Amino acid sequence: MRVDVFFGPTALHGAELHGRIVVVIDVLRASSTIVVALANGARKVIPFDSTDEVVIRSKDFERSQVILAGERKMKPVPGFDLGNSPHDFTPAIVEGRTILFSTSNGTAALLAVQGARDVIIGSFLNFSAVLAMLRTAARGGIDVALLCAGTDGQFALEDAVCAGHFVRGMAKRIANVALNDAARVSALADRRYAADVRRVFEESSHGRALADAGFGEDLVLCGGVDTHPVVPVYAERQITKLGTERGR
Repeated sequence: MRVDVFFGPTALHGAELHGRIVVVIDVLRASSTIVVALANGARKVIPFDSTDEVVIRSKDFERSQVILAGERKMKPVPGFDLGNSPHDFTPAIVEGRTILFSTSNGTAALLAVQGARDVIIGSFLNFSAVLAMLRTAARGGIDVALLCAGTDGQFALEDAVCAGHFVRGMAKRIANVALNDAARVSALADRRYAADVRRVFEESSHGRALADAGFGEDLVLCGGVDTHPVVPVYAERQITKLGTERGR
C-alpha cells in the first residue's frame, strides 16, 4: 500500500486521491480548531472558501444555532463570533451548535479534496486516534494521502512534521509501505524534531508569525499531543465527529 504526502492543494493533480483515505493537516490552526470544537461538543463544522459564503449560509439557520468563525491574515474576521483560536471554542460556546468556518489555508485545502474514499482532519491533538484509523485502512489495502495545507500557498514546516509523524507511525506497524518523496522528507523532518512540537513552532515561519501577532496561547494548545482523541470526518460538505449522526 502507498502513503503519499502532498505539500499544499496545488500539488494535487488528476485523480491522485481517488479511493484513498485523505488526512487534511493544518496544524496552525484550522485542523486543531476543528478538533477542539468537535471534542467540546460542536454539532458540526461546515467549511467555506470565502467569508461571504459563511454569511450567506448563516441565513439558513436560526442565529442561535450557528457560530460564524474564521480568519484572514491570522486575525478574526470582523463581525464574526470567533476567529481561528482553538482555545476560544469552549464547551460553553460551541456545544450543540453548528460552526460555519472559513480560514486562509485549512478550509481551502479541505475543499480541494476530490474523489477520496474518506476525508479526515488530522493534527497533533488527535494523532493517535487518527493513526489507529489509518492503520486499520492500510491493513485492508487502502492507500493513504496526507495533505498539508501550508501557509499562503507555501510549504509549512509544522504541517510537514505532523505528516511525518503519521508516516512514521504507520511504517512501524505495516510492512511494505511505499512512500513518495514528500512522505520521506516529512518522516525525516519528524525524526529531526523528535516529538518536540514546541521547537517545531519556534522554528517554523507561521509559528513565529502567530507568536508575534499575540497568539502564543494557540501555539501551546496546538502543540499538545493526543489531548483531544476525536476523529473529524468530512463528508456531504460538513465535518462531524466519527460516530455521530449527520443532520442538517
